[in-house]
Amino acid sequence: MAPVSPQNPAPVEDSTPAPEKPKVYSSFSEETVFSLLSAELAGQRNRFDIALDNYVTQAINTQDPGISERAFRIAEYLGADQAALDTALIWAKNAPDDLEAQRAAAIQLARAGRYDDSMVYMEKVLQGKGDTHFDFLALSAADTDQDTRDGLMKSFDRLLQKHPSNGQLVFGKALLLQQDDEPQAALKLLEQNPPEEGEIAPLLLRARLLQSLNRGKEALPLLQKSIKKYPDDKRLRLTYARMLVEQDRMEDAKVEFASLVQQYPDDDELRYSLALVCLEAKAWEEAKGYLEDLIARESHVDSAHLNLGRIAEERDDPQGALIEYAQVGPGNDYLPAQLRQADILMNNGRTDEAEKRLAAARDAEPDYAIQLYLIQAETLSANNQGERAWKILAQALLQYPDDLNLLYTRAMQAEKRNDLAQMEKDLRLIIKRDPDNAMALNALGYTLSDRTTRYAEAKALIEQAHQLNPEDPAVLDSLGWVNYRLGNLDEAERLLRQALERFPDQEVAAHLGEVLWAKGNQREARQIWAKFLKEQPDSPILRSTIKRLTGSETL
Repeated sequence: MAPVSPQNPAPVEDSTPAPEKPKVYSSFSEETVFSLLSAELAGQRNRFDIALDNYVTQAINTQDPGISERAFRIAEYLGADQAALDTALIWAKNAPDDLEAQRAAAIQLARAGRYDDSMVYMEKVLQGKGDTHFDFLALSAADTDQDTRDGLMKSFDRLLQKHPSNGQLVFGKALLLQQDDEPQAALKLLEQNPPEEGEIAPLLLRARLLQSLNRGKEALPLLQKSIKKYPDDKRLRLTYARMLVEQDRMEDAKVEFASLVQQYPDDDELRYSLALVCLEAKAWEEAKGYLEDLIARESHVDSAHLNLGRIAEERDDPQGALIEYAQVGPGNDYLPAQLRQADILMNNGRTDEAEKRLAAARDAEPDYAIQLYLIQAETLSANNQGERAWKILAQALLQYPDDLNLLYTRAMQAEKRNDLAQMEKDLRLIIKRDPDNAMALNALGYTLSDRTTRYAEAKALIEQAHQLNPEDPAVLDSLGWVNYRLGNLDEAERLLRQALERFPDQEVAAHLGEVLWAKGNQREARQIWAKFLKEQPDSPILRSTIKRLTGSETL
């Protein structure tokens, strides 16, 4: 802050000492000026805590717009939410004609969840014809409760009555409608209120809404037209390219992403997206080139090595894949790379080497130890080495006896070994420690309904899981199956149809077919089985179900 010249005191005519007054620097006391100078010096020495504290104190004491703005900027920079809110409100109060101050207060109030108060300040910005952030208010409400969003919607409607053609209000309301799962209403609102010149966000939202309504083919011409109008807008072109991917037009998407990379050669996010599109299009050599470019540029290095490993596997080069996977470091891609290494080695008869690598990985990266144990056990099991899987789980549980994932995996292994007592013991221990563990409740309930006659007990467990996860197809399948065991065929059919619709799986198909068979609808049962056998001709559960009910493995 620039120092201010002191006022010159008037000359004193008599010798009587006047009472002492604080020296005043412009409109500030000496104490305020000293505090602000100290704050500036503290900031220069990276003691931002002192700078913020001094500025907030002086903003409160002086109510000065300049000081409160400076305090707000420091608080915002430091991520000090409460201080940013407090100082923004002081700034807005003492600078009622400053649209930036009103906007700052509105945004901070929205971040604090005070949406009604936020709208009051945003309306001031709107009345002053400033750039509002109604989209921010709508987006920030996405994770709030329904009552809050309903209140915000009423505020939007109230303002739209006063300002019916305000594009930012229209866009904000459309975002709220989208959050409330009303895409049709949001789309209609945007179509009835075309965006003003240069407004891109409403076009992007309209395209996304069309895609969500399975009208993606209408979205593409909309984006193409907008790109012709705004050829340099990166957001439009990127949305268009991604929508081509979503509509499985990989060759067209590849052309678009390649053009974007050419236009923005320093954007490695685009380069990585182009590599992934090439992978989806099975253009292995092109993908390899882009991934190697990323490694050379030291960007997305782990993801690039992971995907180069996948390309090597596609080209039947397991050794090349192992070399790539081994170069993936700790992070999001680490465990998938470890899993692929273990699977390749075990598939090629190198189980001892796979286990040594995983043990070395646990020593090198102890934070991943539990996940690496799980990878080892599950890969061994998948490669028909159940005994080794059982032993590694026992070893893991000695180290981590309270880990629920290890207990659950051992329970599943116990079920495969026909050790139902151990399976139940582990699952009950999980449920005791985590009563809302829907996966354990469902697993125990399904096994009891499938492998024992404890149907009532099984149903109670599955119903608990269903209350926790009512849309989970695995839970719906279990609930349908236990109802079948109890003789409730109509209810079983209803639930299993829901499960199959949500998750077209061979086991669910086998179950639904069996229920239909029991109801005398053998023709539809055969149709369902035939459809899934065509996709998975070696499915053991389908084959065993068909043989048990028809006496033959073929239909």
